[in-house]
Amino acid sequence: MLNSQLIGIAAVLGSKKFAQKISKDQTSIALQNGTARVIITSYNTSNDFTEQLNKHGDFIKNIGFRVDFLDTVLQSLEENNINILERDNIQDDDGIVRYGIILAENSDVYHTLYELDKYSGIFLPGFKPAENFPLFAEIERMPAILMDHVVQNYPIGEMEEAAKWYDKTMRLKRFWSIDDTVATTQFSALNAWLLVNHDHSVQITLAEPVAGRKGKSQIQEFLTYHGGSGVQHFALLVNDIISSVELMRSRSVEFLTIPDEYYNILEERLSKTKLNVKEDLKKIRKLNILMDFDENGYLLQIFTKPVQDRPTLFVEVIQRANYKGFGAGNFKALFDAVEREQAKRGTLF
Repeated sequence: MLNSQLIGIAAVLGSKKFAQKISKDQTSIALQNGTARVIITSYNTSNDFTEQLNKHGDFIKNIGFRVDFLDTVLQSLEENNINILERDNIQDDDGIVRYGIILAENSDVYHTLYELDKYSGIFLPGFKPAENFPLFAEIERMPAILMDHVVQNYPIGEMEEAAKWYDKTMRLKRFWSIDDTVATTQFSALNAWLLVNHDHSVQITLAEPVAGRKGKSQIQEFLTYHGGSGVQHFALLVNDIISSVELMRSRSVEFLTIPDEYYNILEERLSKTKLNVKEDLKKIRKLNILMDFDENGYLLQIFTKPVQDRPTLFVEVIQRANYKGFGAGNFKALFDAVEREQAKRGTLF
């Protein structure tokens, strides 16, 4: 990947480069914002991954998880007939990291399970400290807290099997779901399930298109351009979404456009509640930030346009104010916004 592309991705994420690993075959750059870490890898020689790059374009290959007791986790996976593709130890002068790798069902997405308690290095063995991009060294960054969730798209009929796989491997349970009575237009529709662990520290949404509509749903568009199932987007949790979005816009990050009618309805709904919204609703409208709420709190979220040439991967920025939901009330608005972008691209039909 070209350095200019890396800088562009760092701008979208509000991240800094902090570590890198370089060999004759590949270069890996580690970006960080809060506790959210993203590794971007480019290859210098042909291999299985470069073939997948030809198929998918730039894509998310691996979602890693930190575990406390790797042996116990791997034993549980094997007892559930989950294939452990690789298990090994890697080490350097800062200690040792133990890991295991599994492949998500019906997907090219891998999950690496890391045991890190005996490692004190900057990141992972083999990575060396790296200076941040000079362009970003002296300008304000969008501060994120952590990776809130990821969303994966599947072909029709495969979402439920994927959910069963995540239950069997990681004990992720369905927390809520959206069906085609909510996320729908005259042209397309989708189904989606949110899977969570016991304390909601792991959240994965699965989505699939619905058959029988005259247009191509946004999920089907993703599947077509991505060449199959995969990660559609991930969300960064922030404390102040308004300042974060203003910073990102100042760096030419493009977001989905939401019509004024959405905000007219939102303000009318809010007027009937006792909810104390600290943010300026005029700024929320101006910046195209979506909002969902219940009697306990609210959520603010916004979505970038695709961050690469293919209309596949994008990024969400999210802020929570005593709200554990997932923006279910915004699914319709988001669905419509993405469909408008499809129409501009000429891929809706």
